[in-house]
Amino acid sequence: MIKAIIFDLDNTLIDFMRIKKISCEEAVDAMIDAGLNIPKKKALKELYEIYFKEGLEDPQIFQKFLMKVTGAIDYRKLAYAIVAYRNARTGFLHPYPGTKSALIKLKEKWLKLAIVSDAPKLKAWIRLVSMKIDDFFDVVVGLEDTGRTKPSRLPFRAALEKLNVKPTECLMVGDRPDRDMKGARALGMKTCFARYGYSGKQTPKGKWDFEISSIEELVNVVEKKSQ
Repeated sequence: MIKAIIFDLDNTLIDFMRIKKISCEEAVDAMIDAGLNIPKKKALKELYEIYFKEGLEDPQIFQKFLMKVTGAIDYRKLAYAIVAYRNARTGFLHPYPGTKSALIKLKEKWLKLAIVSDAPKLKAWIRLVSMKIDDFFDVVVGLEDTGRTKPSRLPFRAALEKLNVKPTECLMVGDRPDRDMKGARALGMKTCFARYGYSGKQTPKGKWDFEISSIEELVNVVEKKSQ
């Protein structure tokens, strides 16, 4: 019987990559408006290369970008980038359609809900609070809780301990089989692949117990599992 559900955050509850893309484009446009002499297409290419190398949560991303393309940090251009990025992110930070209604139905079943994210804990909470869905979650495990990222078992184990449930009583929902599913299955948890959040072009490798094409379908999965 399922007593708890652990969610990945980015691309499971929110369309993180869409928000990231829009925010980056706004930041680049702002820097160009502030005098950055580089074509937008080339600027975005350079910026994404840094992201893929340093990580999507890198807090110094625009400093590194300016150093790479100009050899120095122009703090006026940096300020333009940060303000534009934050404004765009705030404007587009919404949960996937149907998320709130699905979470309400899950809580009505007296399920404990948690987040396990590779993002720093404060960033995870900021996203949840911005989307006004923070009250649904009993536990949030971020990067600093264990110092390890998925698919390590440690973040999942930390969440299970805080939830006070056994692995067999918990369902993990995520968009990355190689990270979310692998780590959870290693502890004996049931897993659900959120295909709607998967951005890869090829069929993902891995194993999972359930698959959903929208978060609203998760309620049916839980009901079937509880029968």
